[in-house]
Amino acid sequence: MTDSSGSSFAQNPPQSALEAALAETVELGLPASIADLSALVRIPSVSWAAFDPAHVEASADAVAELFRSTGVFEAVDVLRASTESGELGQPAVLATRPAKNGKPTVLLYAHHDVQPPGQDADWDSPPYEPTVRGDRLYGRGAADDKAGVVSHLASVRALAAVAGTDFDLGLVVFIEGEEEFGSRSFANFLETNRERLAADVIVVADSDNWNTETPSLTISLRGNVTFKLTVSTLAHASHSGMFGGAVPDAMLATIRLLSTFHDDNGSVAVDGLTSRPISAPEYTEETLRAEAGLLDGVQPIGTGSILSRLWAGPSITVTGIDAPTVANASNTLAPTVSVRVSARIAPGQAASDALAALEAHIRSHTPFGAQVEISDVDTGDPFLVDTSGWAVSAAKDAMRDAWGAEPVEAGVGGSIPFIADLVRVFPEAQILVTGVEDPHTRAHSPNESLHLGVFKRAIAAEALLLLRLNSRE
Repeated sequence: MTDSSGSSFAQNPPQSALEAALAETVELGLPASIADLSALVRIPSVSWAAFDPAHVEASADAVAELFRSTGVFEAVDVLRASTESGELGQPAVLATRPAKNGKPTVLLYAHHDVQPPGQDADWDSPPYEPTVRGDRLYGRGAADDKAGVVSHLASVRALAAVAGTDFDLGLVVFIEGEEEFGSRSFANFLETNRERLAADVIVVADSDNWNTETPSLTISLRGNVTFKLTVSTLAHASHSGMFGGAVPDAMLATIRLLSTFHDDNGSVAVDGLTSRPISAPEYTEETLRAEAGLLDGVQPIGTGSILSRLWAGPSITVTGIDAPTVANASNTLAPTVSVRVSARIAPGQAASDALAALEAHIRSHTPFGAQVEISDVDTGDPFLVDTSGWAVSAAKDAMRDAWGAEPVEAGVGGSIPFIADLVRVFPEAQILVTGVEDPHTRAHSPNESLHLGVFKRAIAAEALLLLRLNSRE
C-alpha cells in the first residue's frame, strides 16, 4: 500500500493479520476522512471574541455528530465551562466509553476552533474552501487542528472496524473549542468533568512531525507570556512641526523600548528569562531558511545551535501594533501606541516568573519617562515529557511501524499551555504529544495546508497504537 508521497507500509510489515487489516482499513477510509475534514474546514470556527460564536457552535455540533456516527461511545455531548472571569467558554465536545476487562483508558485531545484567516488576498485559494493542490489540502484549520480532530475520528473508526464496536479499550475524546483563544475555560472544564476525562494515556494531536517522511513525538514545548503594552507620552496629539524635536511622541518611545528586548545579534536581552541545555538532532541553516521562508540576505538571529534557539531558549515577538496607518497618517505626534507582545519561555521556567522579568525590564527601560500599561495578559507554562513511561515506547513503536521510519523525539518552539493543566489534574496520566503537521504546514499563516501522506500515516500510527493498547495485558 502506498500513499501520495510514495511511502509504503511494506517497509515495516504489520505484525499480525489484524494489524494488516487495520492498515488496509485506514487506506480505504482516507477519502472519507478527507471529506469529513473538508466539511469541517468550511466552517469558519474562529473562537476569538471579535468573531461570530455561532460558527464555533456549528463546528462543535458537526464534530459531535461525527463521533456519534462511530457507534462506539456511550455518550457524546457538547459542553461549556466558565472562564476565570465568569464568562461562558466556547463549546467543546466530550465523548466517553468506559474500559472493560482491565484495559487502559486513552483520552484523545484536539481542538476544532481555528485562527482568524487574515487577509483573503494573501491566500492562493479561499481560506474556508478546502482545496487540494498537489499532495496538500489547503484551508484554515486544514492542519491546525481540524486534521487532529479527524485523525482521532479515523483511528477510532479503524479500531472499531477490525476489533468490533465492543472492544475493551476505554476511550475519551475531548475536542476543545477555544485553544486558539487561550483555552480560557480549559481549567474549569477539567475540574467540572474530571471523572469523565480521567485516563491512563492522553494523546494530544496538536503538534508537528520532523518532515513529511519522518514522524515526531514532541517531548518539550516552550511556554508563553503574551500581553498588550500601551505607551503614552501626550494627553492629546500635537502638531509635529510645532513640537517635534522637543516633545517625545509615543511612537518614538515605543520603538526605543521595544529595541531593548534584543541585543545587537538578535538574542533576547531581558534579565531573568532563562534557557535550557538540550541535545538535538542536526538542523542546518539551509533547512531553517527553507522551512521559515527567510528571504535572500536575511540572516538568522541569536547564538548557539539553531534548535537550541527554537526549542530551549526564550523569544520575544511583537505580533501586532495599533498606530496610525500610512494612508491615514497626519503630521502629528502620536499620544499613545499599543503593541501585542508574545514571548516564548524555555522549558523549566514558570510563566509567572517570566512575566515578572518582562514587567521589570519594561519598567526599567521605558525612555523619556513615558507612561506604560501592561494589560490583557495570558500565560502558559512550558512542558517536558517524561519519556520513561511505557506509553512513549508504545507510541514510538506504532509510529515506526506505520511510517516505516524511526521517530524523532523533538522539541517544539510553540506552546500548548493547557498541558500544564492536564498534568495538574491528572498527574498519573502519561501524555503523548503527536500531530499531523509538518514544517511546511504554515499553521496560523495564509495558505495553511495539510500533507495528505502525513495525514494518512498519522491516522495509521494512532490506530495501531489504539489496537495494541486494546490487547495490552
